[in-house]
Amino acid sequence: MVDVGAKPTTRRRAVAEAWLIADLQVMTAVEHGKTPKGNVYEAARIAAILAAKRTHELIPLCHSLPLDHVAVRFEPSTDRIRVECEASTRSATGVEMEALTAASVAALTLYDMLKALSKSMVVDGVRLLEKSGGRSGIYQLREDGR
Repeated sequence: MVDVGAKPTTRRRAVAEAWLIADLQVMTAVEHGKTPKGNVYEAARIAAILAAKRTHELIPLCHSLPLDHVAVRFEPSTDRIRVECEASTRSATGVEMEALTAASVAALTLYDMLKALSKSMVVDGVRLLEKSGGRSGIYQLREDGR
């Protein structure tokens, strides 16, 4: 584990995304609230928040962080659901892993909630979109995906 004891405590924020790609039948069921396990968005939102809070238990060598806030947003379209997770803290180390873990677990929860309708769904595109705070400053994903 990296020693962050000498680093200053600063406000840190990270935003990550993940995608659940699904067919029209699945997306129609989601749109009309006709899913076998209930409200997919609420289940995925709660799962994402819990995952962010427990990232240090899931990813070896991650520090335990006191999270100030975790926000989860869903953007459905005709064949996919975009999940965006934002995490923030006041700490000596970054919060990227918490945002990435939250986005991943939210997408996996959507998959679990919908797998009775389709086994061909795909979780894709887990990535960091932006981060701020700390020594490395601001990072924002470029439009070309790099």
